[in-house]
Amino acid sequence: MSIQSIAHRNFVEAFKFEPSHHFHAPGRVNLIGEHTDYNDGFVLPAAINFGTFVCAKKREDNLIRACAVNFNKEITEFSLTGDIPACTTHRWSNYLRGVCQVLMQTGYELTGADITIAGDVPYGAGLSSSAALEIVLIRALLELANIEIDPKKAALLGQQVENEYIGANTGIMDQLVCALGQKNQALLIDCRSLESQPVALDSDMAIVIINSNVKRGLVDSEYNLRRAQCNEAAQALNVSHLRDATFSQLENAKTHMSQQVYQRARHIISENERTLNAASALKDKNWSRLSELMAQSHASMRDDFEITVPAIDAIVEMVADVIGDRGGVRMTGGGFGGCVVALAPTDLVSDIRQTVMKQYQATFGIKEDIYICTAEDGAFMA
Repeated sequence: MSIQSIAHRNFVEAFKFEPSHHFHAPGRVNLIGEHTDYNDGFVLPAAINFGTFVCAKKREDNLIRACAVNFNKEITEFSLTGDIPACTTHRWSNYLRGVCQVLMQTGYELTGADITIAGDVPYGAGLSSSAALEIVLIRALLELANIEIDPKKAALLGQQVENEYIGANTGIMDQLVCALGQKNQALLIDCRSLESQPVALDSDMAIVIINSNVKRGLVDSEYNLRRAQCNEAAQALNVSHLRDATFSQLENAKTHMSQQVYQRARHIISENERTLNAASALKDKNWSRLSELMAQSHASMRDDFEITVPAIDAIVEMVADVIGDRGGVRMTGGGFGGCVVALAPTDLVSDIRQTVMKQYQATFGIKEDIYICTAEDGAFMA
């Protein structure tokens, strides 16, 4: 049964009547450009064929009732009056509460609603299950109130929910690609201007995502630390964001920052350059160049930004041994666990799967999950 069908069925079971609307937002995978978004840099993500569905129906009062299918069909409810406090018992509902709070603070007049939420984006894997949820809820709540919204505005509001209500100091990439993704395309996004350029994905290449299932326990605190270190480097370089810095400036200012901060800046400056070059390589179907750039990106995340773990490094090596220079592989996401992404020829997908299945669990005692993905459209009303 599809996720949409599951969401619909559970709406009827929870509320005893049919929903009036169905909405969807995809998760995302980032092919290259890690931790560059909050440095006003460049990223190259794609929306993927895993996402979050919402079924909804307008109420005649100001009550929100919501059922989370993926969390034991828990139901929460709250009123759209005044400040909406976070919930300590049904933590999943804080994304919904945060979306309502931010939308109302922005001036949107919401209506009460009955909602069910169901998704198949793996939680905690770095594939933006939270951004998909924020974007689909923004779309749903505004549609029920007969309000249109520009996708870029929706992305900015989703980021605001993440930053101010949830407390995760993330950049704009996740929400933007969830809102703006295009079928069979990656998006080269300028995180300063929010402009994006579609980059076609070759039909003979598959997006392979391997979830290490290493719990990403440090990601929140370390993410915020990396962001603070990038800000420190930008101040030492006298630029507003590291996107504006050059290698020459970095070398000249090296004595004015710690070795660790220097390395963080070196990753961001080099990653921005790699991302632009990778977009060009993808357009030109220059697979050997893309392979080189993704390998350099992973090494930079491992050595300069220090966000990989041994299990992730091992998966990257396993996959690289299979695909050679016919595609690329690297860690994707915030780091400290999560997923590896490979762009690989379709005729090597089976070999990749078999190699990882044979070696990974035997080495680390953890069972991986492997997803073969396609690039899909951003949020829509189904």
